[in-house]
Amino acid sequence: MTLKPSAGADGKLEWIKSSHSSDDGPSCVEVATALAIVHVRDSKDPHGPRLALTPATWTTFLPYAAQG
Repeated sequence: MTLKPSAGADGKLEWIKSSHSSDDGPSCVEVATALAIVHVRDSKDPHGPRLALTPATWTTFLPYAAQG
């Protein structure tokens, strides 16, 4: 898996989504980092709700997400 900047990147954060999520395929989550926060949003709804996680919480979550 590689990460690529989102086509609909927001002016303040650089949103990244997995290469497993193509523009014409299934959607995915997008991630952006800023200072001590990891932001997470649904790529289908870039203006919708977002999660704001600490880097430690994000690091703990990643192994569970990768099991899919």
